[in-house]
Amino acid sequence: MKKLLQIDFPYSGPFGEQMTQALTEIAESINQEPGLIWKIWTENAEQQTGGGIYLFEDADTAKAYLAMHSARLQQMGIQDIRGQIFDINPELSRINQGPF
Repeated sequence: MKKLLQIDFPYSGPFGEQMTQALTEIAESINQEPGLIWKIWTENAEQQTGGGIYLFEDADTAKAYLAMHSARLQQMGIQDIRGQIFDINPELSRINQGPF
């Protein structure tokens, strides 16, 4: 069963185009992660947060990615990483144009 992973953390930037330039290599590497279907990057300069919403094939690949990515973020000096894994209701999501 597909799983949604939500990650957010305190992030002081860069944001916008500068974030794109700084993190393109990481974004490209994420495409190689087992079980990843897609990711939406999130950023909020006003609240100084960053993160993402991910769709994975199953709970095991979502959990493995959360552990790996949390360790990577900590190596970058980022703390207070929050990650949650959710079940998805595809029928209701389709009513609201969910990408399934």
